[in-house]
Amino acid sequence: MTVRLAPRIANPPLTIAGVRFAAERPQDRAEVDALVDAAFGPGRFAKTSERVREQAPARLDLSICAWASDGRGGEELVGAVRQTPVRIGETPALFFGPIATRADQRGHGVGAALTARACEAGGAAGETLVILIGAISFFQPLGFERIPDGQVSLPWPTDYARLLWRPLASGALEGVAGLLSARIS
Repeated sequence: MTVRLAPRIANPPLTIAGVRFAAERPQDRAEVDALVDAAFGPGRFAKTSERVREQAPARLDLSICAWASDGRGGEELVGAVRQTPVRIGETPALFFGPIATRADQRGHGVGAALTARACEAGGAAGETLVILIGAISFFQPLGFERIPDGQVSLPWPTDYARLLWRPLASGALEGVAGLLSARIS
């Protein structure tokens, strides 16, 4: 399989040679869970991000899987990202993650393309804002920025230097402030 390197820019290519991107389906859950477990190990369950995700189910229509040929006529999961509906104060948002790529796919643009696809899906669904806890070095080139100190709070211990957001619509950040909580539809 040939994988083209995706540049780290705010709008990376949404396709990579040999990789198909599609919304997560209920039957993909076990595979996505296994990929996330392999990428992060059991320590992920102690993280604040997991506390957020425990509060509401991910929206599968906005969660994206990356599939590549398995060489036998089928496909195998090489990456995935989930998005969970939340609120910041009264403002609806999406909580991004976990995002995981198979070890042999890291550094080839799959994560950047998954991020772009997930943000595109959120915007197309009328969502205006995505928030995450992650590495600024990876996410800033993809359009995320650090949230100003004190503007958003979480009820769990949080490294606020890793709290990032990306507006999906013009004016999406105006007046956004408050406690991050689950948004149950």
